[in-house]
Amino acid sequence: MKKWRNGVVGGALAALLFSGTGVMASEDEELYGAAAVSEGETYTIEEMLLFAIEDEYMAEASYIAIMDAYGTVKPFTSISKAEGTHISLLLPLFETYGLEVPENEAVEQVALPTSLAESFEAGVEGEIKNIAIYGQFLETEGLPDDVRSVFERLMAASENHLAAFERGVAGNPDGAGRKK
Repeated sequence: MKKWRNGVVGGALAALLFSGTGVMASEDEELYGAAAVSEGETYTIEEMLLFAIEDEYMAEASYIAIMDAYGTVKPFTSISKAEGTHISLLLPLFETYGLEVPENEAVEQVALPTSLAESFEAGVEGEIKNIAIYGQFLETEGLPDDVRSVFERLMAASENHLAAFERGVAGNPDGAGRKK
């Protein structure tokens, strides 16, 4: 599995944004989650599921780290729990397709934003990247219905998370005055 992931890296120094935190990688580090997905590329079911679960692992670890540093602040409280649900939606697909579930190494990848305000901004960026990878995966010809259904659910959830983080950036993390 590492061989094909190293091919994605291509030895380039890349700026990584993982569902909520900005992290720099050296040439020797492997890309993780959404950062490993290149626009316009096509991926196998195994690669898509790997990148998807890594990205969900990263989001969960990032939001927990933010709460540990800055307190249990909305919407990080509910969204971190939702990320666990997203992971649980992906796990049966690994079993269905006979794939090994990757170890959750996201906590090692997290770089904490320097403030709560930056955490909201990073949440926006991370959810945008997450939505983009699911959109790209959903364009895959012949994508199995079960995988398509899960990716659609996860993309819709990320759109909701994006709206919540945008409210936080606007100084309204509790969502008061949100459109219904």
